[in-house]
Amino acid sequence: MASDPVHLGRLSRADLMSLEQYSSARKEFRGRVLDHKRNRLIAIGPNVTWAFEDRFTVQYQVQEMLRVERIFEAAGIQDELDAYNPLIPDGSNWKVTFLIEFPDAEERKQRLAAMKGIEDRCWVQVAGLPRSFAIADEDLERENEEKTSSVHFLRFELSAEMAAKVKSGAAVQVGIDHPSYRHEVQLSQPQRDSLAKDLS
Repeated sequence: MASDPVHLGRLSRADLMSLEQYSSARKEFRGRVLDHKRNRLIAIGPNVTWAFEDRFTVQYQVQEMLRVERIFEAAGIQDELDAYNPLIPDGSNWKVTFLIEFPDAEERKQRLAAMKGIEDRCWVQVAGLPRSFAIADEDLERENEEKTSSVHFLRFELSAEMAAKVKSGAAVQVGIDHPSYRHEVQLSQPQRDSLAKDLS
């Protein structure tokens, strides 16, 4: 059973707990995951959250899916691994689950229509170097003619120079540059340090 946060490398069945093991360990494991996620959830403006994924956050998602769906057969476990492993960074990138949240259903419908294309206008910037814009929704299209989706999956590729600067403590800004939603945030040192571990 993999217990400590390891940031890089795909998950295999050997990294997972059985349903019985997970049932016993879930409370403690979930507490560690939530603590780990604290520096990886970035609010960008009032209605957008980026969750920077890594091996530990993805392991938790897989364990939860197996638990909820009561999956214990090898083929079913492999299906979940195949679905979630692409969310783990490859050492030269950051991978993000991008959530748009409007509590009111009517406002959400209107704003998602106005925000079409927002997933392609997300960026990260390291210490004055050029912005790196997101590669969005590589698995399937999440936008239609009427509106964008409230959930997207983003990949930010970092050059060797960007990665080296992040690991040496350079400032990192993240943001969205869309006509209907423009916000940017400078990462705190703990946030930056957590994301630096995704880079090999």
